[in-house]
Parts: sequence; structure tokens; C-alpha cells
Amino acid sequence: MNRPRPLAGLAAALALLAGCAQSGTEPARAASPSRSPAPAPAPASASAPAGTLLLADFGADTVTFVDPARGPLSSVRVGTAPYGLAVGGDGRAWVATAEGVAVVDTGTRTRLALIPYRTPTGPVTTGEYRGGGMGIALAPDGRRAYVGVNVPGGNGTLEVIDTAALKVTETVPVGRRPFDVDVSRDGAEVYATGHDSFDVTVVRADTLRPRRIEVAPYGTEGGLGSWLKPHYAAVRPSDGRLLLPFEGERLVVLDPRTGRSEVEPMTANTHQHGVAVAPDGTLLAVGTGPIDPAADRGPSLTVRAPDGTERVHPLDGPHEDVAVSADGRTAYVTGGFTRDGFWDGLTVVDLTDGSTRRLAAGSRPLGIAVL
Repeated sequence: MNRPRPLAGLAAALALLAGCAQSGTEPARAASPSRSPAPAPAPASASAPAGTLLLADFGADTVTFVDPARGPLSSVRVGTAPYGLAVGGDGRAWVATAEGVAVVDTGTRTRLALIPYRTPTGPVTTGEYRGGGMGIALAPDGRRAYVGVNVPGGNGTLEVIDTAALKVTETVPVGRRPFDVDVSRDGAEVYATGHDSFDVTVVRADTLRPRRIEVAPYGTEGGLGSWLKPHYAAVRPSDGRLLLPFEGERLVVLDPRTGRSEVEPMTANTHQHGVAVAPDGTLLAVGTGPIDPAADRGPSLTVRAPDGTERVHPLDGPHEDVAVSADGRTAYVTGGFTRDGFWDGLTVVDLTDGSTRRLAAGSRPLGIAVL
């Protein structure tokens, strides 16, 4: 299927996925009693073994350390509704929560700090439309962290954190609901993907001057009610272009320097969210499930080689984000999902033979990193 879908007549699909399409509001509240209780910080330990996974538990105000062979190891309280995370070469993890950016020592498994946002985001809430941090990334030299902050009902900001001083130093206007933040390989540019504004904001790291690029291969006619929006991006190692998958049908290849893009066909035919790219340029894209069950396919993981050939691995139930092992042979796909239908675990995909296994871990995990 290679055409825009009508938005009318999809009542069944909207019942399943209602909310991703348009921004909404939620009442201010403390963590719901139905959400998983957050464990106390773990005791100090030796450095985490290479290959340990770190999950952002959107449903429990924690991050969870996971041995991909044996399961969960321990959890650390970080702040309300953690979304994205990034891990530096020094072993510190930076976690975007509704309250601020938490800094976690992954060796001792303790929270070192919670850095409040400079941007007013309203009362601290939970759920898909909560204010606060979403996408987050680190500069290659580790001196800055960049977090996309959602402001309910308006445009977001990119907040710049001095990682030595542990404070926000600058804010930059970006698009609505910045699902993802990425940094160029040389650290010269930062890219904030605005879900509800159909765009990528390119920010020069030296001047912090923003430049908006529209990314809308299906057009923007549906506005906030459209399902056909950008979610996550990956920086292609070979040339620095951004890769943004849409609906398992179209891959936008964006040159952030010129603003020009090309569209390549994809084959999964499913609503797509999280992405990761292996060092060899292989793209992994998470399919969350159909918008229109009569026309679209179910959840999957697309593995797209640099030459454009694809393998599509079916998944059991919705998923959100993905990380790949250092050797490029295994993918880890979080089951948290920003919509209903999430589950408390991840799917481990063997990329050599396509076999999968589900691993119970965390509480509605969204962001993921391999330590």
C-alpha cells in the first residue's frame, strides 16, 4: 500500500491506537496506584557487564538493568514516567523523565542527580501526552546532553545540559512533541524530531540556531489528527543523513545540511516507531501494528540492509523502541509502547536466523540502551 490513508472509517483502529494521532491533555496527578511500585535504589556493585541492557520504565518511575540471557537484575528510581535515555562512555546514563533529567551511575546503580527543566511544562503527569523530556542524546565528547521537552498544547524545546555542572544552560525552540533527539557524528548538529509538527529541527551546536525542515511524505492535511507523522530518526553512518521510516511504506532519507530529502519504498506496511542503526548502516525499525486492520499488517521488526533489501520479522504484540548488540547480531525491542496494548518486557531477536524470544523485564519499558 503506497498512498495516504483516509482518516474516516477507521473506528476499530482508532479504538486500538487512539491517541498517537492527536495531542490531548490529561489531568494532573501523582503516579497512579495501578502503576508498578518503584523499587529502592540498588546497592553499589561492580561495573555492569558489557551487553547489559538498560530500560526506561515508563510505568514505574525507574530504570531497570537486564541481563539479556537471565532477565532483570535490579531497578533504580529516577523520576516520573521516564521516556528516552542515553549512555555515555563514562558509564553515566541520562534519563528523560517528566520531572527532569536523571543521571544514573550504571556501575554503582545509583541516581546521582535529577536536573530540573528550565521550560515550564505544567503539573507533573504520566501517560502519552505528559509534559517533560522525551528524546535525549549526548554529544560525542560527552560534554553536553540534549533533551527534547514536550510542552502540552504547544511547541517543545531542546534543553542543553552541561554534563559536568549538571545543569541546563540553554533552551532552543523546536517542534511539537519531540519524540527523538539525535546528534551528528561530529557533534556539530543536533536533530529534534517533532511528531505533532511534521518536522525535524536542525540545531547548530555552536550557535544553537534552529532551522526547521518539514518531513511529511504523506502531506500534513490531517494536522494533529493525522497518523502519518515522523516518530524517530537515525543518523546514517556513511553520510550523516537522517533515516525516518513511515508506516512500513516509505523511508525518508533527509540531508539535514540542504533540507532536501528522498523517499525510498519499505515493505512492512505497519505503523512504525523506534529505530536504531548498526555500525554497518543496517537500519532496524519497529512496527507497532496496523492503523487500518483491514489493510495493514501487524507488529514487526524491519531489518533493512544498506542496499535497501529488507527482512521483516513478525513480533507478538506492540513494541516501541529498539537497540542492537555491539556485534550486530541481536536486536532488543521494548514492549512498553506509548499506546494501549503495551506489556512489561522486551523481545530478543536473533538477526542471523530471525528467531525471537520474549523476556519479562521492567514496567512498560520504552527507551533502551546496551551498556
